[in-house]
Amino acid sequence: MIIVHGTLPILPECMDRALVMAKRMAAATQLEPGCISYDFYIGLSDPNTLLLFQEWESMEALTAHFQTAHMEEFLTGLPDVLGGDVLTRRYAVQSVDEETEEREDTPPVFH
Repeated sequence: MIIVHGTLPILPECMDRALVMAKRMAAATQLEPGCISYDFYIGLSDPNTLLLFQEWESMEALTAHFQTAHMEEFLTGLPDVLGGDVLTRRYAVQSVDEETEEREDTPPVFH
């Protein structure tokens, strides 16, 4: 599984427009093959920041996501609403087999 986390600082006067864009992007992306979850959240510590959390079945599914028309539309409009630099991080998550999980000398794995 691939997890992507992003922070998007939004200009305060553009938040309504950014939310429309985010809702459209999330709705379209959630229909893509290989998408487990994809959603935006408003930051509690900074309400002018959108947080993006996405989960993908594979790197191939994420790569295909970057080729979609809704991604192109989102990226075209994004510079008009941004109030700073976008930060994204990508994580590859692997499952641990049951035998390894049960060994006492193995540190706990949180899923």
